[in-house]
Amino acid sequence: MFNNLFGKVSSKDIGIDLGTTNTLLYVHDKGIVVNEPSVVAINNRNDQIVAVGKEAEAMLGKTPAHITATRPLVNGVVSDFEVTEKMLKHFISKIQHDSFSMLSRPRVVVAIPLGVTEVERKAVEDAAKNAGAREVILVEEPMAAAIGARLPIQESTGSMIIDIGGGTTEIAVISLGGVVNWRSLRTAGDDFNQDIVNYCRDNFNLLIGEPTAEEVKIILGSAAPLDEELVMKVKGRDLITGLPKELEINSQHIRVAMERVINAILESILSTIESTPPELLVDIYERGIVLSGGGALLPKLDQRIAAHVNIPVRVVDDPLTTVARGTGIILDDLDNLRAVVSPGVIPLN
Repeated sequence: MFNNLFGKVSSKDIGIDLGTTNTLLYVHDKGIVVNEPSVVAINNRNDQIVAVGKEAEAMLGKTPAHITATRPLVNGVVSDFEVTEKMLKHFISKIQHDSFSMLSRPRVVVAIPLGVTEVERKAVEDAAKNAGAREVILVEEPMAAAIGARLPIQESTGSMIIDIGGGTTEIAVISLGGVVNWRSLRTAGDDFNQDIVNYCRDNFNLLIGEPTAEEVKIILGSAAPLDEELVMKVKGRDLITGLPKELEINSQHIRVAMERVINAILESILSTIESTPPELLVDIYERGIVLSGGGALLPKLDQRIAAHVNIPVRVVDDPLTTVARGTGIILDDLDNLRAVVSPGVIPLN
């Protein structure tokens, strides 16, 4: 009774894509209102938050000893519970300033990776609850992405979606409101960045930071040869002299650097297809594979996947927000979609 009462007076229910790289919040009737990096800067002397989101991301690699800028999620799961809770509180408070009063605690839908352990699941639930949620409903990320992409998940038709985020690559075959076959690969966009850092170090004796590697990936990255190869200047530290250094690198260099991760993703997609029931595979062949997440923006990746598995591939509109949109659709139609969410509801005490 109390849950229903507070559900009626709660002003804003929230859908959360709690990602390794970015956190997005969807609010009922408003759409996506928060889209910020999952980074928190903390003052170690008094354990107080210095900055969250974009401001904290700008501090990465530049902080003094008493300030730590960190990502509280690793490979899509909570690695630092307290920092994750503080980050969620900050984002939720941006939506409703009185979110921690009893009468305005929101109902929250949170997307989580496939294959997370019970401990990891509980960490997400507790972080959201302690951040002010009245009720926490968990949904698997590829299911949320499929809903956000408007795939017919509740029909007997098979759909295949690949969600490439910052920390995980989620591959799922969905039919009749459930995941029939899946792979969760803890290799994704952040690994591209690390491989670019390693490539510059090993081949050019140039040490660059993660933000620089991210910029290089966005500008030069591709999964297959481009019609016109690109070039940019990269600055870092010369590992031989220890002095600042600038050099030119091209998209061919970065394609070589990213090949390890691309191959890992391709092999996981292939193994998922090989173990998918034939009748569903026919549907997937006719309808094609849907690609979402930030990794879907990598030029030529859809073509590379299509050539590898001999199935058409398309990138969903606005792939960065697909999961967040899916959580929002679940909020808007929870009565019909509750069956597709993971069991993990925390009632009001």
